Amino acid sequence: MSPYAMTRTLPEDATGAALRADVLHGLTGSPKTLPPKWFYDAHGSDLFDEITTLPEYYPTRAEREILVARATEIAAATGARTLVELGSGSSDKTRHLLDAFPELTTYIPVDVSESALRGAAKLLLAEHPALDIHALVADFTRALVLPTTPGPRLVAFLGGTIGNLLPEERAEFLTSVRGLLSPGDFFLLGTDLVKDEATLVAAYDDRAGVTAAFNKNVLTVVNRELDADFDLGAFDHVAVWDPEREWIEMRLRSTVAQTVKVPALDLAVNFAAGETLRTEVSAKFRREGVQAELAAAGLELVRWWPDSEGRFTLSLSSVPAA
Repeated sequence: MSPYAMTRTLPEDATGAALRADVLHGLTGSPKTLPPKWFYDAHGSDLFDEITTLPEYYPTRAEREILVARATEIAAATGARTLVELGSGSSDKTRHLLDAFPELTTYIPVDVSESALRGAAKLLLAEHPALDIHALVADFTRALVLPTTPGPRLVAFLGGTIGNLLPEERAEFLTSVRGLLSPGDFFLLGTDLVKDEATLVAAYDDRAGVTAAFNKNVLTVVNRELDADFDLGAFDHVAVWDPEREWIEMRLRSTVAQTVKVPALDLAVNFAAGETLRTEVSAKFRREGVQAELAAAGLELVRWWPDSEGRFTLSLSSVPAA
């Protein structure tokens, strides 16, 4: 294998087609919704990077603490020679793992953004010139076909992103991950934990208003890509804790009665004053719940590493012995 290769499994217009489908489905549903993946154009990614540095937003710091403290232990427990990272983005956190895995030969970052994959690969190859990188331009929520690489494999899904999936979506996703694993392979999962409501809400509604700008950026994306006429000033950012479902919901609340036009979809959408548009669900977890969801997908929890304050955890699971 050459030091760097890229495989595209998404059609060239896959992103545009998915956006059109998601906006049509979400804005004609009840309640109205938009998926959180559309936050992340270049500006949205910059805003999220800023969010991760805010004092209220603990998940990134907590996960990095675990990675720094446990990377060597993760390497010893898995003996991985191939690391597969789902939703890899800039691969920033990956460095903590790459530096700790003495047997690692291959890294497979998976992301929908080809530019993010190329940028990350350039930096990683400068730091690890002997590493084989095979990037996949793909949607990790759909069935993946991985290149043939040395085992054991460690599939990593970091950042607590699994919390953005609804329960039925999580079940489908975890089952697909199980399908990528052979006996002796492992799955490393980042999950944000249930904690007091004030801490959770503050993490998604910071005093500086960065998360509010990030939330409204989804409207900017729809305006730009679908020629819509959302007035960002006519929507307020809202973050609420749902204690029954144990998740944070981010919403945009219409401040007035209004009609939004989306010409690319030949669509007019009426909003009542006070009506909300849900843009993100961020589920929080307990150990017993994570273990049960993994088991339902055919995976066995073997390690549980919380951060020092018990806010966030990395878990390691494997295919049970026959």
